[in-house]
Amino acid sequence: MSSTLDYVDYVCDQMRGAGEISYKKMFGEYGVYCNEKFIGVICDNQLYIKKTEAGALLYPGCEEAPPYEGAKPHFLIDKVDDYDLMSRFIAATYQELPMPRQKKKKGI
Repeated sequence: MSSTLDYVDYVCDQMRGAGEISYKKMFGEYGVYCNEKFIGVICDNQLYIKKTEAGALLYPGCEEAPPYEGAKPHFLIDKVDDYDLMSRFIAATYQELPMPRQKKKKGI
């Protein structure tokens, strides 16, 4: 089962308090970004956010699971309806994750 666009839009709206939230279709599912930094994925209508110490402090006891076979465990978020928690959780996660490396420009 793949994720529905309605679910993806709803979850991303619930995170908007953390910054500019966007998503991209990836391998039949969706990658989620905060201020252009990759923070997690939505697979099978479930939200998986990269694990951070800040996230663990804000959401103690959060279930962990890999979003797909062979992936590292992520936080499996089940409280997507809590706008305040989602905004604080995503903002803290964003702050802790490193910026993506700049891609090298190809020579002419």
